[in-house]
Amino acid sequence: MVFLGGLGRSGTTLLERLLGEVPGIAPLGEVVHLWARSVLADESCGCGEPFGACPFWEKVGERAFGGWSDGLAHRMIALRSRVDRTRRIPTLARLLAEERAGTGRWPTPGTAELDEYAAVYRDLYNAAGEVADCPVVIDSSKHASLAFCLAAAGVDVQVVHVVRDPRAVAHSWRRRVARPEDGRPMTHWSPSRTSLHWLSENLGLELLARRGVPVTRIRYEDLLDAPADTLRRVVARIGLPCRLDFLSGGWAELSTAHTASGNPVRFTIGRTELTRDDSWRAVASSRQSRLVTALTWPLMIKYGYHRRLA
Repeated sequence: MVFLGGLGRSGTTLLERLLGEVPGIAPLGEVVHLWARSVLADESCGCGEPFGACPFWEKVGERAFGGWSDGLAHRMIALRSRVDRTRRIPTLARLLAEERAGTGRWPTPGTAELDEYAAVYRDLYNAAGEVADCPVVIDSSKHASLAFCLAAAGVDVQVVHVVRDPRAVAHSWRRRVARPEDGRPMTHWSPSRTSLHWLSENLGLELLARRGVPVTRIRYEDLLDAPADTLRRVVARIGLPCRLDFLSGGWAELSTAHTASGNPVRFTIGRTELTRDDSWRAVASSRQSRLVTALTWPLMIKYGYHRRLA
């Protein structure tokens, strides 16, 4: 399976939608939120139907678990609070190193919970692939900690690490945007808080690559400037033939996707223009840009944003 990692508002949902048009790939959305938002709250699938009325997810639940249940959802939410946290990445990195070295893991109570947590995801991915009749599924949950949980528990995962200029990300997180599912405002953060999250997520994914997990890094800016070239590189790493007949110039033809959660673009169907959102350059204050740069400049340089520091 393929895991899209990075901080939110970096283009992961758009990348997932584009990859989902490639034959053999099934996009699932942000599965980490499926338990609370889909199973318990019955929010809409990307197809527009409530989760409980979506034939695709009904079949996945039956095949993986004998049906969806509130008990399973509550159990996964509880397990997430104990094993799937950013602060646990150092422990997960140690477990992953032991897993890769074949030396066995230290017997701790958290290890059993980690295995239980990852096993549910493994069953879900396998069932979704079978129902979709696709050899590859995509989970765009983004969080580095979940990618570590999956890899440390032995799940065969390939990671696509999506980065975007942190000044653009900070501007996006500061905006107040209504969730299409219920009209409530999406979470918004201050520029300083966004900068710290941008650092922690990207550093976590850098560490994941150092632990031997296959990680392909792409930039949001490159995806929008050269979508065909970027998608070919990602699909080649996945190991599938790359048919991009849904792309035409700077446009993509998007079909219905059964995504459980994610950015509002998951509901988009039809001809979609692929253009970069650089509105932050005209709107964000110079003070805000300087603050974000001061907090994130080492990784900004690593990711090639040093030419735009001014």
